[in-house]
Amino acid sequence: QVQLVESGGGLVQAGGSLRLSCAASGRTFSNTGMGWFRQAPGKEREFVATINWSGDRTYYADSVRGRFTVSRDNAKNTVYLQMNSLKPEDTAVYYCAAFRGGSYYYTSSYDYWGQGTQVTVSS
Repeated sequence: QVQLVESGGGLVQAGGSLRLSCAASGRTFSNTGMGWFRQAPGKEREFVATINWSGDRTYYADSVRGRFTVSRDNAKNTVYLQMNSLKPEDTAVYYCAAFRGGSYYYTSSYDYWGQGTQVTVSS
Protein backbone atom coordinates (compact mmCIF):
# COMPACT_ATOMS: atom_id res chain seq x y z
CA GLN A 1 0.00 0.00 0.00
CA VAL A 2 1.36 3.36 -1.03
CA GLN A 3 1.63 5.88 1.77
CA LEU A 4 2.91 9.40 2.12
CA VAL A 5 3.34 10.57 5.69
CA GLU A 6 4.10 14.18 6.54
CA SER A 7 5.72 15.28 9.79
CA GLY A 8 7.43 18.28 11.31
CA GLY A 9 4.52 20.65 11.65
CA GLY A 10 3.83 22.62 14.79
CA LEU A 11 3.38 26.03 16.37
CA VAL A 12 6.03 28.65 15.70
CA GLN A 13 6.31 32.40 16.12
CA ALA A 14 6.43 34.70 13.13
CA GLY A 15 9.94 34.84 11.75
CA GLY A 16 10.69 31.31 12.87
CA SER A 17 11.45 28.17 10.89
CA LEU A 18 10.12 24.66 10.48
CA ARG A 19 11.23 21.71 8.39
CA LEU A 20 8.56 19.40 7.07
CA SER A 21 9.28 15.86 5.95
CA CYS A 22 7.30 13.57 3.68
CA ALA A 23 8.23 9.91 3.92
CA ALA A 24 7.01 7.57 1.22
CA SER A 25 6.44 3.86 1.57
CA GLY A 26 4.89 1.11 -0.49
CA ARG A 27 6.83 1.99 -3.64
CA THR A 28 9.77 4.09 -4.61
CA PHE A 29 9.17 7.67 -5.64
CA SER A 30 12.73 8.28 -6.74
CA ASN A 31 11.58 8.62 -10.36
CA THR A 32 8.57 10.82 -9.52
CA GLY A 33 8.20 14.53 -9.06
CA MET A 34 6.82 15.54 -5.68
CA GLY A 35 4.86 18.54 -4.58
CA TRP A 36 3.84 20.43 -1.47
CA PHE A 37 0.45 22.06 -1.11
CA ARG A 38 -1.31 23.77 1.77
CA GLN A 39 -4.86 24.46 2.82
CA ALA A 40 -5.94 27.13 5.25
CA PRO A 41 -9.38 27.04 6.93
CA GLY A 42 -12.09 28.08 4.50
CA LYS A 43 -9.71 28.20 1.56
CA GLU A 44 -8.89 25.93 -1.34
CA ARG A 45 -5.79 23.79 -1.35
CA GLU A 46 -3.00 25.75 -2.99
CA PHE A 47 0.33 24.95 -4.57
CA VAL A 48 3.44 25.68 -2.52
CA ALA A 49 6.43 23.99 -4.17
CA THR A 50 7.45 21.12 -6.36
CA ILE A 51 10.65 19.23 -7.13
CA ASN A 52 11.45 16.94 -10.03
CA TRP A 53 12.59 13.34 -9.64
CA SER A 54 16.31 14.12 -9.56
CA GLY A 55 16.03 17.21 -7.40
CA ASP A 56 17.67 19.61 -9.83
CA ARG A 57 14.52 21.49 -10.72
CA THR A 58 12.24 23.22 -8.27
CA TYR A 59 9.32 25.62 -8.57
CA TYR A 60 7.67 27.76 -5.92
CA ALA A 61 4.55 29.77 -5.41
CA ASP A 62 5.25 33.49 -5.44
CA SER A 63 4.10 33.75 -1.83
CA VAL A 64 6.88 31.46 -0.55
CA ARG A 65 9.71 31.95 -3.04
CA GLY A 66 12.88 33.00 -1.25
CA ARG A 67 11.62 31.72 2.11
CA PHE A 68 10.86 28.04 1.46
CA THR A 69 13.15 25.39 0.00
CA VAL A 70 12.06 21.99 -1.27
CA SER A 71 14.56 19.14 -1.41
CA ARG A 72 14.62 15.37 -1.54
CA ASP A 73 16.68 12.37 -0.52
CA ASN A 74 15.83 9.54 -2.89
CA ALA A 75 17.86 7.05 -0.88
CA LYS A 76 15.45 7.69 1.99
CA ASN A 77 12.36 8.07 -0.22
CA THR A 78 11.76 11.38 1.56
CA VAL A 79 10.97 14.93 0.48
CA TYR A 80 11.52 17.99 2.64
CA LEU A 81 10.18 21.51 2.87
CA GLN A 82 12.37 23.94 4.77
CA MET A 83 10.29 26.95 5.77
CA ASN A 84 12.05 30.09 6.98
CA SER A 85 10.83 33.57 7.88
CA LEU A 86 7.39 32.17 8.55
CA LYS A 87 4.42 34.52 8.54
CA PRO A 88 0.95 34.15 10.11
CA GLU A 89 -0.48 33.78 6.60
CA ASP A 90 1.56 30.58 6.20
CA THR A 91 -0.74 28.93 8.75
CA ALA A 92 -2.34 25.91 7.08
CA VAL A 93 -2.34 22.15 6.81
CA TYR A 94 0.56 21.16 4.58
CA TYR A 95 0.32 18.17 2.27
CA CYS A 96 2.83 16.35 0.13
CA ALA A 97 1.80 14.59 -3.05
CA ALA A 98 3.24 12.51 -5.87
CA PHE A 99 3.14 14.03 -9.33
CA ARG A 100 1.50 12.00 -12.09
CA GLY A 101 1.55 14.45 -14.99
CA GLY A 102 0.24 17.72 -16.31
CA SER A 103 0.82 21.09 -14.72
CA TYR A 104 2.59 20.93 -11.37
CA TYR A 105 0.41 23.81 -10.18
CA TYR A 106 -2.86 21.86 -9.96
CA THR A 107 -3.95 19.30 -7.38
CA SER A 108 -5.37 17.12 -10.17
CA SER A 109 -1.82 16.54 -11.43
CA TYR A 110 -0.97 14.55 -8.30
CA ASP A 111 -2.30 11.11 -7.45
CA TYR A 112 -1.00 10.09 -4.01
CA TRP A 113 -1.47 12.42 -1.03
CA GLY A 114 -0.41 12.41 2.58
CA GLN A 115 -2.74 13.12 5.49
CA GLY A 116 -1.24 16.55 6.12
CA THR A 117 0.59 18.23 8.97
CA GLN A 118 -0.59 21.39 10.71
CA VAL A 119 1.60 24.48 10.67
CA THR A 120 0.52 27.38 12.87
CA VAL A 121 2.41 30.67 12.87
CA SER A 122 1.60 33.09 15.67
CA SER A 123 2.06 36.83 15.33
